[in-house]
Amino acid sequence: MKKEFHHIRDNKAPQAVLVGLALKDQKVEKAQEYLDELAFLASTLGIETRKMFIQRLEHPDKKYFVGKGKLEEIMTYVKAEGIDTIIFDDDLSSAHSRNLDREVEDVMIIDRSLLILQIFAMRAKSSQAKTQVELAQYQYMLPRLTNLWTHHSRQRGGVGMKGPGETELETDKRIIRDKISLLRKKLKKIAVQSDLRRKGRDKEVRVALVGYTNVGKSTIMRLLSKADVFAENKLFATVDSTVRKITMNNVPFLMTDTVGFIRKLPTTLIESFKSTLDEIVEADVLIHVVDVSHESFEEHVTVVNNTLKDIKATDKPTLLVFNKVDSFEDKEYPPFEDHPPATIEEWKESYLAKENNSVFVSALKSEGVEELKRKIFELVSDKFYKIYPNHHSFAYNQLWLKHGENWAEALDNGEGLDEE
Repeated sequence: MKKEFHHIRDNKAPQAVLVGLALKDQKVEKAQEYLDELAFLASTLGIETRKMFIQRLEHPDKKYFVGKGKLEEIMTYVKAEGIDTIIFDDDLSSAHSRNLDREVEDVMIIDRSLLILQIFAMRAKSSQAKTQVELAQYQYMLPRLTNLWTHHSRQRGGVGMKGPGETELETDKRIIRDKISLLRKKLKKIAVQSDLRRKGRDKEVRVALVGYTNVGKSTIMRLLSKADVFAENKLFATVDSTVRKITMNNVPFLMTDTVGFIRKLPTTLIESFKSTLDEIVEADVLIHVVDVSHESFEEHVTVVNNTLKDIKATDKPTLLVFNKVDSFEDKEYPPFEDHPPATIEEWKESYLAKENNSVFVSALKSEGVEELKRKIFELVSDKFYKIYPNHHSFAYNQLWLKHGENWAEALDNGEGLDEE
């Protein structure tokens, strides 16, 4: 496993083939879509995808993940084209890794979790994020260490004796367990500091941006806060949480841009990033951003909702923001009655508008922004005035909520202020 981490860090723009399975009732087209996402993940690390291999199986092969014949097909291509990396779209078991290492020489074997871990390692900037990623890496490595020492297996002695390989393996395991323990203690200290900072913000309304990776959360953050927030068309551009203070109509609140979720997010990352995910758990309002131009956006919504459920963060006022409406292409899915919406107003008439609290925007083109602000303000002000019921701007903001930008004109026309 160590050589795999080293290989990616060398940044030599390796070339790869991607391998996925279409299991049971799953369509091959869906498996292809997942490999397209895997290719996007690989490109984030500078890995070029040369070819994709998909095999239909009832379940992963116990020995090689793919069947023996498919593995031979993959290896024939890899050797002929000089490919140096094979990436699997699912986690490989220790047995898979061990058997593949025996069959494949001079080619790096990587699974989905390892790829994501490397992207997180590359993106992490703060001490907290770097520690979280390092912990996840060691947790990933520990059960797979045996594969590094299979070449020592023939050196073991007789009954009750330990050979050099087994001794070194146990030593490595102990070192990694100690490292994991130290990193957990370090994260606990960081978590205490984070809790203190959050407690210091108890009197402020907190809003968290959530969503699948690369849906435009950072672009929306930059649009609303008018601050220089990093945004890039790559997966997991945001790993560290970014907090900005925003004021709308004299109502201040804190907005946090959080790490994006993804299908099959490694459990070690979810555990390690608990303190970062606490920003979501302790938020007063969630802004769930969706890339509506992606053909699987509804599946992405489900992935995010399930993750929120896992971290117990589903009991909050939530605004569903359908972003990138300008990039939507006419496809068979999702279904629209007549033709795909071409304007914001048409999107409001679509079946997606049936959501209790939703808005349609193009953050990149700043379309639908005023309504987005108004929807956010409705949620934020409700919480704000519960904290500060006598705040002087309450009555004026009731007019603004009712009449929007024309609130002053409404006041001039005799509309009274709500004194409740």
